[in-house]
Amino acid sequence: MKKLNDLYQIDAFTSEPFNGNSAAVVITNKLTDDEMQQIAKEMNLSETAFLSSSDIADYKLRWFTPTVEVELCGHATIASVHYLAERNLIGSNSEIKFETKSGIINCRRENDLNFMQLPVPEFTEYTGDKEEVLKVLDIDKTNTDMQVPFLLQSGGNLFVYVSNLKAIKNMKPDFREMIKLCNRDTGITVITVFTKETLENNDAHLRFFAPAYGIDEDPVTGSANGPLLLVLRKLDLIDNDTEGKQFTFEQGDFTGRKGRVKVTYSPANNELTIAGNAVTILKGEISF
Repeated sequence: MKKLNDLYQIDAFTSEPFNGNSAAVVITNKLTDDEMQQIAKEMNLSETAFLSSSDIADYKLRWFTPTVEVELCGHATIASVHYLAERNLIGSNSEIKFETKSGIINCRRENDLNFMQLPVPEFTEYTGDKEEVLKVLDIDKTNTDMQVPFLLQSGGNLFVYVSNLKAIKNMKPDFREMIKLCNRDTGITVITVFTKETLENNDAHLRFFAPAYGIDEDPVTGSANGPLLLVLRKLDLIDNDTEGKQFTFEQGDFTGRKGRVKVTYSPANNELTIAGNAVTILKGEISF
């Protein structure tokens, strides 16, 4: 029988328990791929993060949903930095590198804030049927500007602009049809819906859907919030001069998991960074 000590459940992109996006985090070199997947299924969170030793970085980091391994996960990385700090494996002001399927990810911890540098993605204009996408999302086309392109990120995240917060709040996507859409030759794997209208004095509000990965709706998604800043720039919805500026995006309010993600993009250095707080809500061990 194997036993893993110090498995934590951490809410990321919040400083309040039971908000943000929850991830399990554990550090071990003893697990097979199948065991990681089984543990992620048992935890039944949007992602479980597995830290292990690395020859090319400080740690190797892998992320699993309850059904598949994914190549990038923002909130579980933020949770992992918090985990290492809480276990005194890194200091309160430290830089750390993770070996991942998306390459080396640079992160840091500054006091209680956790930072993650994201790979800078490419975008193309979506050339498929926009009205079909809106129907799947349950968004009336009167609630968007059909002249604003839908942008498809490398990797398959489709960004859909909506003109008002009410439409985002009231939408009830058809997840079966969304899976069919993603399984067709559309290039879509997940969908981010966003608006410039916000609940608080922030810069944008978004919801994120990934039913093809076993996650109908993710509460707070770092890997969508970061690229959203680039989408806003490309669509001329914000000033392109983002150098030295920090933006705050909202997510999770309509699922009861309020989260806030801080995002910066340096055009001079071509660096995209997300940041957020995190709070540990559970510590335990697992035997199998």
